[in-house]
Amino acid sequence: MKSWLQSLKGSWAPAFTFLWIIIIAMQWVSFASELWLEETRALVLMTITMLALVKIVLPFRPWIEFIVKAAALFFILYRTLVSYSIIIPFGGVANRLDQFISNMSPYIWFSLIAWLVIEMVPLIVTTKQRILVFVGINIAALAVLDSFTPTVLWEEVAWIVFAGMGWLVTQHLQYFRQHYPQGWKHIRRYPYKIAANIAVIFALIIMAGVNMPEVQPALTDPYTAWTQRNSSTTAGISNGSGALNQRMNTASGYSRQDNRLGGGFNFDYSPVMTITTTQRSYWRGETKRTYSGTGWSDGGNDDQTLNDVPMTAELENTQETRHSTEQVVQTITMQNDQSYPVLFGAYSVQRVQSVDRDSRADGLHWNPEQAELLWNPSSRRTAYPKTYTLVSHVPVIPEKELRTKTFNELYRKNKQEAYLQIPDELPRRVRDLAQNVTSTAKTPYEKVGLLQQYLQQNYAYTNNPDLSRKRSRDFVDAFLFEIREGYCDYYSTSLVMMARSVGVPARWVKGYAPGQQTFSDDATTGEGDENMSSYSVTNADAHSWAEVYLGEYGWVPVEATPGFDMPLLTEQEDSKTPEAPEVKDQPEPEQPEQNPQTDPEEGSKIHPVIIGSAAAILLLWAAYIVWRNRADIHFYLLRLRRGKPLTPDEKVVVETEHWLRYMRRKGFVRASHETLRESVDRWSLEVPEQASILHQLLERFEQARYSPSSVTAEDWHMVRQQASLLHKEGWIKRWAGRKAATDQKDQD
Repeated sequence: MKSWLQSLKGSWAPAFTFLWIIIIAMQWVSFASELWLEETRALVLMTITMLALVKIVLPFRPWIEFIVKAAALFFILYRTLVSYSIIIPFGGVANRLDQFISNMSPYIWFSLIAWLVIEMVPLIVTTKQRILVFVGINIAALAVLDSFTPTVLWEEVAWIVFAGMGWLVTQHLQYFRQHYPQGWKHIRRYPYKIAANIAVIFALIIMAGVNMPEVQPALTDPYTAWTQRNSSTTAGISNGSGALNQRMNTASGYSRQDNRLGGGFNFDYSPVMTITTTQRSYWRGETKRTYSGTGWSDGGNDDQTLNDVPMTAELENTQETRHSTEQVVQTITMQNDQSYPVLFGAYSVQRVQSVDRDSRADGLHWNPEQAELLWNPSSRRTAYPKTYTLVSHVPVIPEKELRTKTFNELYRKNKQEAYLQIPDELPRRVRDLAQNVTSTAKTPYEKVGLLQQYLQQNYAYTNNPDLSRKRSRDFVDAFLFEIREGYCDYYSTSLVMMARSVGVPARWVKGYAPGQQTFSDDATTGEGDENMSSYSVTNADAHSWAEVYLGEYGWVPVEATPGFDMPLLTEQEDSKTPEAPEVKDQPEPEQPEQNPQTDPEEGSKIHPVIIGSAAAILLLWAAYIVWRNRADIHFYLLRLRRGKPLTPDEKVVVETEHWLRYMRRKGFVRASHETLRESVDRWSLEVPEQASILHQLLERFEQARYSPSSVTAEDWHMVRQQASLLHKEGWIKRWAGRKAATDQKDQD
């Protein structure tokens, strides 16, 4: 045990260095948690923890340390694979070993890479300059990822700054130990003072960071300037087409004109809204039913009636499903100042709970046929709501049952002729293609599934389609047979028209994709539901999709764009096939790789315990400074009271009062009939080791009080030094011990 403790004392610098590297590594694991599988994250975390324990707690020789780490790594890998059911051990040792070897890849590579990186860093980063460069690179990398990904990494950056500071302190102490051994022996006697000074410095930095005022930058950074330049034609400017704007020099966003679809766009990642909801959904905006050959016309919706919106009352929906639904509560908070023609929500909105956190609904109208919550743009007296709460009833799709429903069973008298509209100019080959693709299907559900599958598998997604191939005047015909690439407007419009070509009523919908989950504190609010999640939606999430009408089952959303995941609720999740009208999980190319620029205070909060600890350290430090300089503070107050500085004589008298009070507190009471000299003589007999100091203090007091010669400044400083020696507790304890022994002897 003694040798182990000696080893720990001798290896404190490498141990602390390793600790700081582990903390930095943990921040990268935190970032990668959103990208890795759960078992990969757990494996890497346990590997890093094991390396830290072995390095810090068990300072073995290098070759023994290597063997211990390797054995622990394989044990952790085996337990992780078993815990996550990647391997199910059975049989004897040989069988289990064979299972382990067969399934260790690729997991073992994550552990080995983590081990290699953590072992190599302390060998390479050995000087103060290299530490600064290494920490700076990590901070810069996380800062870039924080800006250009949906993940908020402020806390990770703060931890890296903390680890970097600790690393620099460790390196400085190690350098001082190696180059100034005599000075190191001296400061080793005061470890608590060193720790206290380090704690105070850290506390000062933390409190300064917490209380630093927010100052807007004088210059706009290049990325922000670029996004602002390219977002000048986004939502609120009616020069785009479809859910995404038309020309390549425009940016993505919610468009106001859909009559001319096509072209390309640049991704704009400026925030639009934050949605806190009980269910991930597509945020539905407007629907269109009349196709013109170049886009969607609003004229076909003019005959629809609009109803006033009664707050908290059930909204009428003429074509809602008659089957089971799930209630979805969503609170939308707008992140820009744009005014939109609708309020966005999951299909279909059942009631408006609140608008701007009160019960007003000025400017709102409800379209029961299209299930649209319209905002009246002509009403200038009321601004577009900044926050509103909606309750939707999302249909639960009975897939197995729907597959068997024929045209007659679904539509009968209600054929929804308005949603079977096809312009006469639509080329015949579009209808023939739809018939050929769905020739093997017998039910509307199966036909829609085949059309969805065909579009996803035979056309490439791009935000900049090659329009030089376009010959046809018809938007759908040009996409299907000439351009053969595009984005959501191309896929959704084509699916609607092809579905109509085979007799399935369909309509075009535009709004926003779900956005990126933010894991903010807002997710805990709303309707008292603990299952709330928060999503950040940007202009790059603007999207369009199709809805098909399936009789008594109502309108069912269908996603035709590759890479998008339609969050449908189904009764039998296991029955999904490629023919079902929802796309399987794929990477979403239209989802931004950028930071959605959420609330700047979100994710930038330091834990209250850390702030409280820092504040407590600073208060204790301030109290210590006041106590240590209490004599100077007292002299300063006397100076203010008297209006002039104290002379050395007066300072000696004041200091004498101080050390006399101290002696009284320690049990050396001065009798009322004694002079100061008589008291000092008596105390000198009780504590002979302090007799010299007491008589020197007495002499200076008598000189200051009674002698015609004044006390000099040097004499005053000597008095102060001698008085400080009285505060050494060793002689007090020895005196108390002798006094107790004398009292016991007298009693005997």
